[in-house]
Amino acid sequence: MPFETINSETVYHGKAFDVLRDQVHLPDGKNTLLDIVVHLGAVTLIPIDSQGNIYFVRQYRYAIGKEILELPAGTLNEGENPQVCAQREVREETGMSAATLKMIGQFFLAPGYSTEQMFIYLATDLHPDPLPGDEDEFITVKTIAMSKVPEMVTQGVIQDAKSLAALYLAQPYLTIDS
Repeated sequence: MPFETINSETVYHGKAFDVLRDQVHLPDGKNTLLDIVVHLGAVTLIPIDSQGNIYFVRQYRYAIGKEILELPAGTLNEGENPQVCAQREVREETGMSAATLKMIGQFFLAPGYSTEQMFIYLATDLHPDPLPGDEDEFITVKTIAMSKVPEMVTQGVIQDAKSLAALYLAQPYLTIDS
């Protein structure tokens, strides 16, 4: 049952997202205020080389105050096709281009308060083809043998939710030799 928007105003306009404050009429007849993070969406990539290594990136995340290991990812530009974004991001973040990109899933990151939709791509047939990275990103590329990733997940080495969800979605496509 849909909620009815009575009023909506942008209370914050930022670089990565906007915040709306909506006055909403609920199905039970009451009204409430809801804050919504409006985001253009993003992609996460699982780049796999011919030796069965997955490309991860290590970067400092200011919001949590530490460096973490993640799969390469990036935000869509307004009106941009997710596959175009995926090809750009894999080049910017890993220095590799993917001859084959396969979308293997999509999900909403936090549908209780955000519109951000994440598109997951398997990137294979990699070859060097770097693009300059974003000015505010300081990334170190790390290749990890596919066979080591499940243990890294269970040990909490990989803590990024989008990376964990993407690895879960990729399971049917990954061949892990111990």
